[in-house]
Amino acid sequence: MQLTSGVLGCLCVCVCWLLEVRGRRCVFEVSNPRNLAWKERGNVSGSEQLCANTHCCVAYLSLQGGQHVQDYLGCSVMDLPCPLPTCSITRQDEYLVRCVCSSDLCNAIDNITWSPEQETANPLRPGSLVGTEGGGLVAVSILLGCLVFVVTLFTAVKCRHFKDTLLSSQHGHKPTSPSLDLTNMVERPDLDLTNMELHEVIGKGHFATVWRGFQKGAMVAVKVYLAGNEHSFTTEREVYKLPLLVHAGIADFLGAGRLEGGEMVLVLELAAYSSLHLFLTKSSCDWPSSLRLARSLADGLAFLHSEFSRHGLYKPTVAHRDLSSSNVLVRSDGTCALSDFSCSSILYNSQRGPGTREGGPGTRQGGLWTGQGNSGTITQGSLVGTLIYMSPEVLEGSVNLRSSKWMIQGDVYALGLLLWEIWTRCSTLYTGSAVPEHALPYETELGVCPSLELLCLHVAERRQRPAIPKHWEQAFQVFSLEDIVTDCWDHDADARLTSQCALDRLLTLQA
Repeated sequence: MQLTSGVLGCLCVCVCWLLEVRGRRCVFEVSNPRNLAWKERGNVSGSEQLCANTHCCVAYLSLQGGQHVQDYLGCSVMDLPCPLPTCSITRQDEYLVRCVCSSDLCNAIDNITWSPEQETANPLRPGSLVGTEGGGLVAVSILLGCLVFVVTLFTAVKCRHFKDTLLSSQHGHKPTSPSLDLTNMVERPDLDLTNMELHEVIGKGHFATVWRGFQKGAMVAVKVYLAGNEHSFTTEREVYKLPLLVHAGIADFLGAGRLEGGEMVLVLELAAYSSLHLFLTKSSCDWPSSLRLARSLADGLAFLHSEFSRHGLYKPTVAHRDLSSSNVLVRSDGTCALSDFSCSSILYNSQRGPGTREGGPGTRQGGLWTGQGNSGTITQGSLVGTLIYMSPEVLEGSVNLRSSKWMIQGDVYALGLLLWEIWTRCSTLYTGSAVPEHALPYETELGVCPSLELLCLHVAERRQRPAIPKHWEQAFQVFSLEDIVTDCWDHDADARLTSQCALDRLLTLQA
């Protein structure tokens, strides 16, 4: 036992030393060398980059001439969740795709794999050490983390310095007790926000204020949670920390921490055009641009709703539960990314995880709904969401709380409203006439801030929806725009499309 402890103690020393002196090596190639942001990510030597602040390599690919070509290969700007040693892309789309990985030179084009998501009849339970191809490497990594953790318990004095280094280093994952679920969440230490610069407020919500910030040479979005919203902060952080939650349709999560004043903070990618709401307010789009927004939006939601296992890791279904144009970002390439998961629910399969986790804070006042306009959150028990985007069954409180299906169906209802928002600002659909100003769902019929009672009457009882222009009835290939939108916001929740089916229909439309 003493010999084993000694050997493992040396292993602890070696691992900690490596994490201190050796950064991640990534393949480097940039399509626009005039964009100097890559210099802050690490030193470049030929076709390799030695990461300065992160342990993740990243590859961004775009479609050119029918082929996916590299847009940027190199180090990620800050630490991203990258539990897999290989760069695997789950969806092959016509717009920008991305993958991240956690081994040296793993982002080389020849190393990138295309792995369609697959649901198995008997998928792996989180924490399983036996998985698909590559699971052995993940298992070794997990076992190594466990061994290091055990050693630190028995050699606390000798390895105290190295243990602290391992826990605080941003080049590795925090060791986890073998009795805990090792793959349920991507465990990483909080970010050091000592030198975080907050420049200007770019958004305000019910739970937090979003700032434009500067951290480690990069412009980022800093979501500062207001006092008393610890539950919302924890919920959103848990969603972002899920393994395999890496997709072009999901906002990049760079880490969490606390400012010097104690405020809870999430650090996210900074989207070039801010929210979809702000983008549509300022700009109209032609048909190809509108279709790109719609497809990437549906793609992100379909991924969020998907459930799969890969390399011994398990991604459960996630219901967004507050999908609105204010909670969708628009990147510089004109694609959407879902954000703001403070009201979300992680829907674990009963055979795979700890059960459904209900997200979102709420209070109940005499069993009645409470609300704060179209930007507020209303609650009854665990029901949450933005009023004007809530499905009729949620508005009238007629959902089956024994099943989580209604949460997914509510997201699809909101997707229908968002598609309506996007296409009402499509200039191609208004040839010969002015494009109408951006309007929120039901704004024309009910005003800017309709009450809950008015929405219940209009949406649930009278079964009314936002007005669809007559020219939408013209067919685009197999499905018309009207078909897609109305099948998403159908009054019968069971008759609505799935998010994947909505995406499939959108893919049939010609750009």
